Amino acid sequence: MVAKLSLSPQLEDKIFEIKFNSDNTVSEVTSYFPLTNLEIKEILLILQTESFDGFRSIFTDNITAEEWKNTKDQIKMKFNNELFDIDDMS
Repeated sequence: MVAKLSLSPQLEDKIFEIKFNSDNTVSEVTSYFPLTNLEIKEILLILQTESFDGFRSIFTDNITAEEWKNTKDQIKMKFNNELFDIDDMS
């Protein structure tokens, strides 16, 4: 999903999911943590669309770039493991 946009690798790493409309325009961007204003501007410059619904984040805490760098693998693994556990219960 993220590969359809030309995002920097650092920004792409922070994105959990990008939802698309039926015409392949981006409707929503979901990140693990809230994006900075600069990151939002980068994405909006790439999108250049009026049909964009906005940004969401899984977690509401704001973290520093250093905190993200040090914990991102653990966060992603824990989050994905919990999703798989939910899927297995259905």
